[in-house]
Parts: sequence; C-alpha cells; structure tokens
Amino acid sequence: MLTVVAIIRAEEGQEEAARAALEALIAPTRAEDGCIQYDLHRDNADPGLFIFYENWRDEAALDRHLAAPHLVAHGERSRGIIKSAEVRRMTRIG
Repeated sequence: MLTVVAIIRAEEGQEEAARAALEALIAPTRAEDGCIQYDLHRDNADPGLFIFYENWRDEAALDRHLAAPHLVAHGERSRGIIKSAEVRRMTRIG
C-alpha cells in the first residue's frame, strides 16, 4: 500500500472556490480502481490550507489517478484558485 499526503494552498481570497474544486475530486477518485482511501481535510486555523490523505493499492494505481481525466481537468480549471500543491509519497513504518 502507498500513502500520499497532498498539501494544497489556495490563492488568497479563493479559499471557498478551492474547497469546492477539491471536494469535486472526491467522488470520482474514490471510484477509481486501486483507491483505498481519499479524504480531504481543511486546517481549522488556516482556511486556505487543505490536505488530502490518500491510500492507494500501489504506485501503478496512483499513477493512473494522476493521469485520470477528472484530475487533469481539475489542474486546468484550478489555475488562479490553487496557489501550490505538494504531493508526498509515504510508506507506513509503524
């Protein structure tokens, strides 16, 4: 299993638009083959900071997700809404 932590920062003033755009990814992603968990979180003290906590069956499943049409379209639609996104691939050790 592969764990992914995606740290997303909204553009200032675009926090609610970012939330809506990110929430729209949940249903189609959870339906993907190899998706075990795909949960969106928002920082309680910083409404422009979002984190996806994800678990995938393997690297191949994650690679398919990254190329999925809904994720590619999200990247195009979120210009001016999402300031930055950092994706960390993690391995559970305990």
